Amino acid sequence: MTHVFDMSVRDAVLAHMNGDHGDDNLLIAQAFGPGDDVVSATMTGFDGDGGSWEAHLFDGSRTIVRAAWLGGAITQRPEVRREIVALYDEACRRRGVEPRPHG
Repeated sequence: MTHVFDMSVRDAVLAHMNGDHGDDNLLIAQAFGPGDDVVSATMTGFDGDGGSWEAHLFDGSRTIVRAAWLGGAITQRPEVRREIVALYDEACRRRGVEPRPHG
């Protein structure tokens, strides 16, 4: 059964990702979704199996991009950061972008 994170955890992660990591959201949505057609993206949710982004496409339409956690299912808040960083690193690899250091 998929783990559902507490609303306060979801709200905090989404506020951080959408407030501080808009470029990362775009890169992830491009890499795991329809590629260059994605012009912006917002992280809309996550659970124990993966994250979801609303991708805004060049033609004005929208689609949901779902990316499974690369390390497998998770249940703890610290694992969320680890898995989002892993998705970012994989998105960089797929898109040919040099990833920034993680602090």
